Amino acid sequence: MEQLDWKPNTLSPIPLYKQIEDYIKEKIANGEWTIGTKLPSQRTLADAFKVNRSTIVTALDELAAQGLIEGKGRQGTRVINNTWGLLTSSAPLNWSSYVDTGMHYPNLPTIREINRAEFDPNIIRLGTGELSSELLPQEKTKYIMNILSKQSLPLGYEEPKGDILLREQLAKYLQTLGIQASTSAILVVSGGIQALQLISMGLLQKGATILVEKPSYLYSLNIFQSAGMRLIGIPMDQDGIQPTLISKYTKQFDSSLLYTIPSFHNPTGTLMNHERRKGVVETCNEIGLPIVEDGVYQDLWFGSPSSKPLKAYDRSGSVLYIGSMSKTISPGLRIGWIVGPEAVINRLADIKMQTDYGSSSLSQRVVAEWFLSGLYEEHLDCTRRQLQMRRDIALHALEKHFAHIATWNIPEGGFYIWLHINLRFSMQKLFYKALQEGILLNPGNLYDRHAEQHLRISYSYASLHDIEKGIEKLARIIQEIKQ
Repeated sequence: MEQLDWKPNTLSPIPLYKQIEDYIKEKIANGEWTIGTKLPSQRTLADAFKVNRSTIVTALDELAAQGLIEGKGRQGTRVINNTWGLLTSSAPLNWSSYVDTGMHYPNLPTIREINRAEFDPNIIRLGTGELSSELLPQEKTKYIMNILSKQSLPLGYEEPKGDILLREQLAKYLQTLGIQASTSAILVVSGGIQALQLISMGLLQKGATILVEKPSYLYSLNIFQSAGMRLIGIPMDQDGIQPTLISKYTKQFDSSLLYTIPSFHNPTGTLMNHERRKGVVETCNEIGLPIVEDGVYQDLWFGSPSSKPLKAYDRSGSVLYIGSMSKTISPGLRIGWIVGPEAVINRLADIKMQTDYGSSSLSQRVVAEWFLSGLYEEHLDCTRRQLQMRRDIALHALEKHFAHIATWNIPEGGFYIWLHINLRFSMQKLFYKALQEGILLNPGNLYDRHAEQHLRISYSYASLHDIEKGIEKLARIIQEIKQ
């Protein structure tokens, strides 16, 4: 068992025993402490966490009562269960059995903490993967809404695949990316996450293996795991996922599907080059492995356009392409799309009708008007310039304050810098210490449990001033932790 370098936050309103209980739960939940793992002694835990032994006893009693650990006298205390239902928070008595046995896994405690803290207006959000309110197109959206207000508004349900006007505009837009798709091969969805949910429900079986990049945004979600599937990470190089490893891992793990973000990867910002994209598609075609391409950052290039999507190289219908307006226009519109073979789109459309009976008709018409008016490209030009300026400010701040303690990539688009800190310390301790001082971080182990010394730094959300201030403050906090 690794050294315990985490300590509970004595300034937190959460009781110390509860913080320790949640810490051990997270170790069990993410697979670091597997069934059969022997916990350190109570005295060792008390010394490591700098608390009284009675606090440790209380935390362990709670975990034992929940069926996660069991003490056997001199044999010590061991993990006996990692059932996700047992890792959920307690609920009102009459609902607890339902909550505890729900099929969908809960978020990890760190992600729940992030979700709570994101709504604090005083927090500097250095990890948030969305556009700043300063970059959201308020005036252009008002202009579009004014145009629509003079028309007959779509207030009813749309057909299963979505508003035909929007799908016609999407077909034209996709052509600019090198993707040829008819309106019948496009499904409008409520964002990229719903696209993944539909794919997990409609195309895969329980027990399926999904190949992903390592690290991957998909690890921070529980979409496929909750459906009884597993994720297997494939190491990346500077150009992204490697075709030779796709073949190797497919054979080794009997894989069902590859999920990839080739353009400005989340969380690393990696951009897959042209030759690598062709190689990935060709390899997957040869071994019969379908690809789900997440292209939500495709339009957010700096300087020169990024390579065409994998879907543009697809001649056999093996690539499902996901796009969204959440990263370019507004996450509040909740509009995305899936492009694929008509039979697949028909299947997913049928499931979508059963789950929500279609995405917002008004939002679909708003997005259609963004394309019809020509304002989308105009807005993208402005957004790219603003994001590039923010990236440059973040890079300058990192060079000034982190040059001696970290390394990082220089993204050519998207939202993210993948920061590797060259010091050994508890990332969880950094997360809570930074949060205490008003900075919200996205630790690397949310995207790969082995990426302990990484942070996903986002330059898309915080203000220009807060990017500089936050990075400077973060460097100081790290130095304080290491002293």
